[in-house]
Amino acid sequence: MMYVVTGATGQLGRLVVEGLLARVPASEVAVAVRSAGKAADLAARGVTVREVDYGRPESLAGAFEAGDRVLLISGSEVGRRIPQHTAVVDAARAAGVALLAYTSAPGAATFRLADEHRATEAVIRESGLPYSFLRNGWYTENYLGDAAGTVARGIVIGSAGEGRIASAPRRDYADAAVAVLVGAGDGSGHADTVYELSGDVAWSLPELAAELANASGRPVGHRDVTPAEHREVLVGAGLPEGFAEVLVDVDAGIARGELAGTPGDLARLIGRPTVPLAESVRVALKG
Repeated sequence: MMYVVTGATGQLGRLVVEGLLARVPASEVAVAVRSAGKAADLAARGVTVREVDYGRPESLAGAFEAGDRVLLISGSEVGRRIPQHTAVVDAARAAGVALLAYTSAPGAATFRLADEHRATEAVIRESGLPYSFLRNGWYTENYLGDAAGTVARGIVIGSAGEGRIASAPRRDYADAAVAVLVGAGDGSGHADTVYELSGDVAWSLPELAAELANASGRPVGHRDVTPAEHREVLVGAGLPEGFAEVLVDVDAGIARGELAGTPGDLARLIGRPTVPLAESVRVALKG
């Protein structure tokens, strides 16, 4: 039996692998990645590297073995993920894996970005495999990738109004994935489970601006704009129009309260409180 992480060279995947290596021997960890070269450092530590491509089903033939516990990290190619994920599920079913965990979207989400996640969940349920849906909420890093730049500009712009976001850092979500994969005993306690994962406290964009101002000692305000204006700002900042549309649509979901839930599943899985926004802001500004 192996613990297998797909998409393991991405930001979330790397954290999951590190978490696994802190819990189990490297000889029990495998990664399924598009480029073996990007996982060379993991191979040097004793991790098994399996080169696969979600978009080439034939490459998945040897990705899994009977009894493996697999984490399927959702693909990044929006619009192509349903056939890609289906190929992974088919390979996992053919191999007879013991558990297939999937990084999904919050159950309350109706924005378009969640559509492919709901479809993937249906494919997994229909496969008959033991599953665990890790319905990840928003990553705090989504707002802090350019924290210093936001402070320099002095403004947080969005179209979510006073909508609240129960975010958590990627590491918290990664720790939850590790907890589900490793579990206890044979891991059966996490079979056929659904976890709504989010931070312990929801916050609004005006509160994000206030935290940035407090941590930096510089004035940072918030400006709520219309969806059309938001789209224009994002495209003007260099984002592709399609991705800008996705983010504006998510902000509409935030305004409807779809990322505000705090059921506590994440804290329970990781055995500690989630990292609060203020701490993430301080870390981001330290660079």
